[in-house]
Amino acid sequence: MKRLEDLQFDNRFARLGDAFSTGVLPDPIADPRLVVASPAALALLDLDPAESQRPLFTELFSGHQLWATGEPRAMVYSGHQFGVYNPRLGDGRGLLLGEVLNDAGEHWDLHLKGAGETPYSRMGDGRAVLRSAIREFLASEALHALGIPTSRALCVTGSSTPVYRERQETAAMLLRLAPSHVRFGHFEYFYYTRQHEQLETLAGFVLDQHFPACREQPQPVAAMFREVVERTAAMIARWQAYGFCHGVMNTDNMSILGITFDYGPYAFLDAFDAQYVCNHSDDAGRYSFSNQVPIAHWNLAALAQALTPLVELDALRESLALFLPLYQAEYLDLMRRRLGFAGAEDGDEAHLQRLLQLMQGSGVDYSLFFRRLGEQPPAEALARLRDDFVDLAGFDAWGAEHLARSQRDPGPADTRRARMHAVNPRYVLRNYLAQQAIAAAEQGDYDDVRHLHQVLSRPFDEQPGEERYAEPPPDWGRHLEISCSS
Repeated sequence: MKRLEDLQFDNRFARLGDAFSTGVLPDPIADPRLVVASPAALALLDLDPAESQRPLFTELFSGHQLWATGEPRAMVYSGHQFGVYNPRLGDGRGLLLGEVLNDAGEHWDLHLKGAGETPYSRMGDGRAVLRSAIREFLASEALHALGIPTSRALCVTGSSTPVYRERQETAAMLLRLAPSHVRFGHFEYFYYTRQHEQLETLAGFVLDQHFPACREQPQPVAAMFREVVERTAAMIARWQAYGFCHGVMNTDNMSILGITFDYGPYAFLDAFDAQYVCNHSDDAGRYSFSNQVPIAHWNLAALAQALTPLVELDALRESLALFLPLYQAEYLDLMRRRLGFAGAEDGDEAHLQRLLQLMQGSGVDYSLFFRRLGEQPPAEALARLRDDFVDLAGFDAWGAEHLARSQRDPGPADTRRARMHAVNPRYVLRNYLAQQAIAAAEQGDYDDVRHLHQVLSRPFDEQPGEERYAEPPPDWGRHLEISCSS
């Protein structure tokens, strides 16, 4: 395992030059202290977990120290925000410190969020607050543990630096890891500013670094776009299957790698509600839970438009048309497994939709239902779950159908239970749990954040003594709406 001083940097994106990013140094935060660190994320950089306890660790990730071979840059990009094009966004409060090359030959961007003002701050202070840094840290690592493609979070560093949002808060920095921070909005920026030479350079860079197999295809950029469609469809399918609401699916928040990116006012569903809106700024419900599928398609169409100088329209349309069937196949496959089915039948999709309609009408807890469905044989589990539903006749009809379907998919009870528990988490990151941990952290107590992170790192496992983390939310914690402010 390595020490912090041993990290090897290979700053590929920085070498693209000033048309793509601007050199900026981080602005340190005062009185830095480590809030939480992820051992699993440290391992991606080959770092010894003990490195997080060194003073140098906190100094590096609070802007007080820099690696000699790092090269901090603020990226420029644009994007559609709530459907409206914003011509110039960019890293307004984050910096790409550099790219670390690990022993496995993987490159990992080190992105410091909350690092201070940049040329793209748009009159903002460039800071992140403690609550938003903790929320992104917890979500990044929790989604990874669930098997949802995502950026990763190395650590959160707190401070005494005051920050003013709806109230006075304290600044924090989050160190985010990803193989790339290139977004749909990067391509939109060069397309709409008619910098087609730079657009081609960016496409070539992304191809070489992240989609090298596409270089072997007759139309490499077209092949890359097709893979972006495939990856995005798979990601959205997992969001929907696990009840994850992103909250701000702007094109500048969409990763070219098809990973969950830029966490803001996210939420996991408590009671199932297809129309749930987790972002209190989203008055029209553009980014509601049910809209995430069509919005992902819309965003891919925006990316396709930006690639038109490089790819023929027919090729882009052909790939774009794959999104919905790819999503549907991935989603249905995962939901079959969540229901306990090892095989596939033609009526499975209708069976699932009838269940979701019953859950919608009864406010059934989404995560708990599937976990409990797998805890006992089907007949016993259905009898236990019945009282959660308002429409008892409707649930009885669905239950009889489910029991018959389960009997056509036989297997040992223990095998079925283990199979279902492997895809139905006992622990999810509910907003009320995050809020409780944040409230303690704002008083200087980081134990709750650290413990919650540990529990969520093993979401499918029974963890004796941690039952409170698997409970439905109290009344005050239901349907919390989260602000975009950070």
